[in-house]
Amino acid sequence: MAVSVRDVAALAEVSVGTVSNVLNRPEKVSPTTVERVHAAIAELGFVRNDAARQLRAGRSRSIGLVVLDVRNPFFTDVGRGAEERAAEAGMTVLLGNSDDDADRERAYLELFEEQRVAGVLITPFADDLPRLDRLRASGIPVVLVDREAGDARFSSVSVDDVAGGRLAAEHLLRSGRRRLAFVGGPRSIRQVEDRLAGARSAVEATPGATLEIVETSALTVIEGRAAGAALRDRDEHARPDAVFAANDLLAMGVLQALAMSGVDRLRVPEDIALIGYDDIDFASAAVVPLSSIRQPAALIGRTALDLLLLEAAEAVVPREQIVFQPELVVRESTGGSAS
Repeated sequence: MAVSVRDVAALAEVSVGTVSNVLNRPEKVSPTTVERVHAAIAELGFVRNDAARQLRAGRSRSIGLVVLDVRNPFFTDVGRGAEERAAEAGMTVLLGNSDDDADRERAYLELFEEQRVAGVLITPFADDLPRLDRLRASGIPVVLVDREAGDARFSSVSVDDVAGGRLAAEHLLRSGRRRLAFVGGPRSIRQVEDRLAGARSAVEATPGATLEIVETSALTVIEGRAAGAALRDRDEHARPDAVFAANDLLAMGVLQALAMSGVDRLRVPEDIALIGYDDIDFASAAVVPLSSIRQPAALIGRTALDLLLLEAAEAVVPREQIVFQPELVVRESTGGSAS
């Protein structure tokens, strides 16, 4: 039979309320009484039931985190950053993978609402935010991650993806490339559309440059490999001379198709220059080290968790939209040196 608070109180010869104070507000109890209660806890092997305590309080010590694709190391690093900060606050992070699926995203949000989490961090799949409004109305704060809020309803932590797309395209254009292809999708993902917009602005400002869009159904290595194979199989004069992939997983798939296809292989960067986005750890370890646009993933996670804790602790706080600037990392896939 489990040891209860009443058992601890009886052994320590104090009230149940005193035991509760020792566990939750020890500063209200004399040091000798605190010592006596802890001695009783140790002797009985008492373990507090945090789940029951949290339900009675109406809020848990858990944070819900919903990301687009847990297979993408970028989101793993975001989660690690959030988890580090949550641990410092005595909280845990529950991870949900929407897998670029609106129904799965909705299911996780409903689950987190049922569990009365202390707050939700989310990279929304699309622009439809009514479900997030519902969470806020039920007293659960929400912070958007890797996505800038479109209004003042939500705080957000993101990277300027338009600037990042522009950085990638400008780098390719400075190296003399003029026939660029953007590989990415689906376009309903805001980050994809913003990165494309940045690339388009750089190309439109460069006389003689063109930008082709090769849309994918997901941001995965498999989709990148298929896009790369389609580009590889074209006539030489119909192929782009540079590819900007919307993330590093796509870029690695493109690289596999271009550079690992036997007699039909194309040289990277001699025949086609290639740049990705996110600068995940695997980018520098690719067979041809990938140039990429770096995002401070762990910092994004930590900062988002800080905003969430602030909103959870205060009844009214101003919403903040924190936007970090991306960084160009040049490696061999665009003609630079491996870093």
